[in-house]
Amino acid sequence: MLAHLLSLHPIFSLPQHPKSIFHPHSMAACVHCSITDTESQIDDRLYSSYLKFCRPTFSNLISCEPIKQEKKIEQEDHVWLGMRAEAEADVLQEPILSSYYFVSILSHPSLERALANHLATKFSDSTLSSETLYDLIMDVLTEDGEIMLSVRDDLIAVKERDPACISYVHCFLNFKGFLAIQAHRIAHRLWLNGRKVLALLIQNKVSEIFAVDIHPGARIGRGILLDHATGVVIGETAVIGNDVSILHNVTLGGTGKTSGDRHPKIGNGVLIGAGTCVLGNVRIGDGAKIGAGSVVLKEVPDRTTAVGNPAKLVGGKENPVKLDRMPSFTMDHISHISNWSHYVI
Repeated sequence: MLAHLLSLHPIFSLPQHPKSIFHPHSMAACVHCSITDTESQIDDRLYSSYLKFCRPTFSNLISCEPIKQEKKIEQEDHVWLGMRAEAEADVLQEPILSSYYFVSILSHPSLERALANHLATKFSDSTLSSETLYDLIMDVLTEDGEIMLSVRDDLIAVKERDPACISYVHCFLNFKGFLAIQAHRIAHRLWLNGRKVLALLIQNKVSEIFAVDIHPGARIGRGILLDHATGVVIGETAVIGNDVSILHNVTLGGTGKTSGDRHPKIGNGVLIGAGTCVLGNVRIGDGAKIGAGSVVLKEVPDRTTAVGNPAKLVGGKENPVKLDRMPSFTMDHISHISNWSHYVI
């Protein structure tokens, strides 16, 4: 039913400064409010049926008129179009979520606007409105288009690597590791622009809400998976490459004895197991794997595996076993380790 209705009316779009709309059971959220022109008018009865199906619990205070389809729904943005299709299917399966899906995804013409609204809603409180946060986030996303390329790569990474992820929508709405990374991207841009107070505020919000603490000065690449994410701590001068997978309770920290450039540098395609600590300005080479519970204090060469406390290379320092596949993609935590450790049964 929803897919049929969607095919018969224009897609809703957000103005540059959307109004905050309060639902009696939720925080303020930004939805699209505008006035239609005569060319895009649709049957009132059909529109009423759509709103009744899609937002059955909204109060009469909400005003949302249909408008002409925005030219800027990018036909090549398969991630966003796929997410919308997933959302429509989810609403058909679980109509009780129709209002939530409408405000979070289906009312938005782009992934940028949906993300800005979702994060703003998560971080808003009685003293910091979702409208203010939405405008701030959209300004950053408009200024730095590279962020949205990274967002899409992160969505694909989670969908492909995490067997618990059933859809893009599932990741976008529910995976705090994904949301924490995207909030960090906003904070990092503010940090670079000298708006450090705002950047640190977002860091604190992420820490409180998602239990992930990433300093806004840290540099993080694209295609990142924070699996579960609880307890992840990443220091100010840490650098993380592209296509990296990190599990929960991982610390990329300093040794407590130095200042300046004092945090780890993680190469491309690295897999870091749960509970691992990498301490100091040490490099983890491209395609390396760090076993769960390890404490890494020295450099780990490319395509090698380090395990233990303190971590040692599987195969030994002189002739370490070389990995032939990218560990962050395979998410294989045990290959080669069982041949090295007597403690693995």
